[in-house]
Amino acid sequence: MGTSAFFIRLAGCDVHCPWCDTKESWNAQRHGKFEVNDLAKMVKAANPAIAVITGGEPLMHELSALCTAINSATNASNPVRLHLETSGAHRLSGVFDWITLSPKTYKPPVPEIYKYADELKVVVSNRHDLDWAISQEMLVNQAMEVTGKSILKYLQPEWNSPGAQELVFGFILKNPLWRLSLQTHKLLGVK
Repeated sequence: MGTSAFFIRLAGCDVHCPWCDTKESWNAQRHGKFEVNDLAKMVKAANPAIAVITGGEPLMHELSALCTAINSATNASNPVRLHLETSGAHRLSGVFDWITLSPKTYKPPVPEIYKYADELKVVVSNRHDLDWAISQEMLVNQAMEVTGKSILKYLQPEWNSPGAQELVFGFILKNPLWRLSLQTHKLLGVK
């Protein structure tokens, strides 16, 4: 939050969260295609601190060539850190500086994805999502024991769910290792 970012939203999703705010991204056939080198040039021209590859579900695509192209287009004097936001429902491809794992009950993550996560973000629309968050926290904690890295844990109230904020606030007050995540672009009116 608060960092200049260039978002690459890839079309196609097979997770289909009912509250998804980008349902238009689900059908990849409805969107134009870009060459990876053209995307890399756009990232370079924007000169952001980070480039975020998201979706839909980005790991439905093989991302190695895109990561390589972005890294080649930028240089040591102007590095762009690559971030990935994924549900983890597919195997990891590409090399990233930061991975946000946002697992969904609709299509759970593949087991090996947890070891790559730098942060866990669970969207909360009801009490059952808090149970899901706890189950995902246990899997992330197991991965942390193996990798030795620390993983941030966030709860994000679902934007259109009445009571989601109160659920998240109450949970975090009782579970201080969790943090609050907000969709600040919506609060600011940024698209």
